[in-house]
Amino acid sequence: MQTPLEITYQHVSRSAWIDEYVRSRVDKLEHFSRDIVSCRVTIEQTQNPHRTGNPYRALVEVSLPAKGELVAEKSDKVTDPQVQLRPIIRHAFEAMEKQLKKQTAKRDGKVKQHNDEPIPPVATVVRLFGGDGYGFLKSLSGEEFYFHQNAVLHGDFDRLTVGTRVRFEPDEGEKGLHASTVQIIDKPGVGGEPGEDDLDMPAGWERETGTRH
Repeated sequence: MQTPLEITYQHVSRSAWIDEYVRSRVDKLEHFSRDIVSCRVTIEQTQNPHRTGNPYRALVEVSLPAKGELVAEKSDKVTDPQVQLRPIIRHAFEAMEKQLKKQTAKRDGKVKQHNDEPIPPVATVVRLFGGDGYGFLKSLSGEEFYFHQNAVLHGDFDRLTVGTRVRFEPDEGEKGLHASTVQIIDKPGVGGEPGEDDLDMPAGWERETGTRH
């Protein structure tokens, strides 16, 4: 990598075994792509007053020269961090490995975007809790997805408003549906060319201002 690995702990005590394990997984990432510019790993216990359990979370962010930034995360409730943190970290890195494999295959001409890599689904931001760093999306099918500010690509969380259209990677964990990555398509009222990005606002989104239950 061009820049040193960054490991950040939030509401979790720094641990030598976590540092060592993360470094071993990052070394493995470089076997999938030699183009990695930087890698940032965050180990945290989420402090969300609206969700019970405050699960532990591993977030892996990788920068590539052409693609930009890739993000993968895994969260779960933990009763014994010494035992249960390792698989959470491993699953986050495995998700990143899959993304890097796709990028390498595309670069080498082994994958065709329109056949083998579906375009991420589109959703609308329906609720935002900026002070707490999270929000909710509603997909075309009407399902709601929780997302954390760290899942928003390019540090664009502060650009989001209710009604912003995004593409996202859906995931499901113990706490329900969530978006592992979120990328802004456009702001409310800003349209592009007609086509697959066109999205009617989900019915009732403008009336949903309460918290999710």
